[in-house]
Amino acid sequence: MWTAALWGLVQGLTEFLPVSSSGHLVLVPAVFGADPPSLGTSAILHLGTLAAVVLYFRRDLLRLTRFRSDETARRLVWLLAIGTVPAAIAGLLLEDALDEFNSEPRLVAIALIFTGAMLVASGAIVRRQRTIEQANRRDAVLIGLAQATALIPGISRSGITITAGLGRGLTATEAARFSFLLAVPVIAGAGLLEMIDAIDQGSLTGELWVGVGVAAVSGYLAIDILLRLLRRAGLAGFGAYCLLFGVYAFVFV
Repeated sequence: MWTAALWGLVQGLTEFLPVSSSGHLVLVPAVFGADPPSLGTSAILHLGTLAAVVLYFRRDLLRLTRFRSDETARRLVWLLAIGTVPAAIAGLLLEDALDEFNSEPRLVAIALIFTGAMLVASGAIVRRQRTIEQANRRDAVLIGLAQATALIPGISRSGITITAGLGRGLTATEAARFSFLLAVPVIAGAGLLEMIDAIDQGSLTGELWVGVGVAAVSGYLAIDILLRLLRRAGLAGFGAYCLLFGVYAFVFV
């Protein structure tokens, strides 16, 4: 149970903080000489972070359900659908390659170093004042392509999509808002498919549900922490952490 709770905590904190949850689920056990959770377990833990993001952005998501009568909601649904496509296609085409990458801690460490450099560099992006309601199809495509690269363990999904949003002129909090709303279908798809497989195999244990619960609580707190820090300090601090941890993992793992 404690192991499941630990993986849930790692998943919840690192899914939304821009430090790569997939990378940490590979590198943390590698640093301590333990076996990492399976990809199926990692995907099921995403159900906890799905609950966190749905609860935190419940007002935005409720508005999106009114897309038939609300023109702005209809436009946002369309943009989110466009942004989801690249990751969905990449996930289907590169599944085997990503499984192999996941088993190579040094490659994951290199990807985490890349994440760190990207987050530090994001501080040089000129700040603008666009909201996601002002976003267009090109914004959605480019942010969606950024999200697709985050299928590589070690590249932070939230980090790279927020940075892409900043590059497209969104404010930091609006870039994060779009990033988290864009995460909902990706997280839901991966988690639900793995849950069905786990039920079929009889591996959906009570301990795993503990991990899901811990991921939900820690994920909700991580979203709140990130949004507060974005307003004050940007992403550079997270970038420095990723650089240090990535270099440490590459040298010592």
